[in-house]
Amino acid sequence: MDELLKGFVFDLDGIITDTAKYHYAAWKRVAQDELGITINPAVNEHLKGVSRMDSLNVILKFGHKENAYTDTEKAEFASEKNDLYKSLIQQMTPDDILPGIADFLKAITAKGYPMALASASRNAPFIIDRLQLAEYFSAIVDPATLTKGKPDPEIFERAADLIHLPYAETVGIEDAVAGIEGIQAAGMFAVGVGSPDVLGKADLLFPDTAHLNLAQIETAFNAARK
Repeated sequence: MDELLKGFVFDLDGIITDTAKYHYAAWKRVAQDELGITINPAVNEHLKGVSRMDSLNVILKFGHKENAYTDTEKAEFASEKNDLYKSLIQQMTPDDILPGIADFLKAITAKGYPMALASASRNAPFIIDRLQLAEYFSAIVDPATLTKGKPDPEIFERAADLIHLPYAETVGIEDAVAGIEGIQAAGMFAVGVGSPDVLGKADLLFPDTAHLNLAQIETAFNAARK
C-alpha cells in the first residue's frame, strides 16, 4: 500500500537556526580555562549534534586527557559549559532563524502537516521561544528521556510518536550524517541540507535551508513510497 506523507520531524541546529557558534564559544572557553586544551574548528565539527557529555569526551580525547578527570568533575565541566552557552543564547532573536525556514514552516502548516522537533539540545524549547517559532511545533522531544544518541533512531521515533505519525509516513530533516542515518534507521524519508559529499545518503538533498521546497519534498516522497 502506498504511504502518504503525514508530517515532519526537524533537527534544530543547522536547520532551524545555527547555535553551533554559541556551543563552540562556550566549549572553547571551558576547554581553555578548565582543561588546558585549545580546540579548533576541526574539533568543533565533531561536537555538532552530539550530547554534552559526548562533546566533552571528544575534547578530552583531542587533548589526550581521556582519563584525567572523574565523572563528577566531568559533570561539573559540562554544567559550566551549559551555563556559558545559556548566557550566550539569551541574545538570540528571530533574526537568527536560518534563511527560508520561516516561509518553509508556514508552507508546511498551511498544508496541515504537523511538526515535531528532534533535537539533542536540552535548551531547544528556550531557543524555539527566542526565535518565536513555538507555534509551529506540536511537540519537542526532551533529550533527558532518551537512552541513545544519534545515529540511533530513538529521538526521531520519539518525535513522530509525540505527534502520532507512522514512521514510514514521516519526513525527517537534518544537516548531519548521524541525523540522516537515524532518520533512515527509523524507516523515515530523510531530507538532507548540506553538501552531497557529506550527506550523499539522504533520500533528497538541498544545498542550504533557503532552497528547502515543500512541493519538491512531496514529489520525491511520493515517488519513493510507491
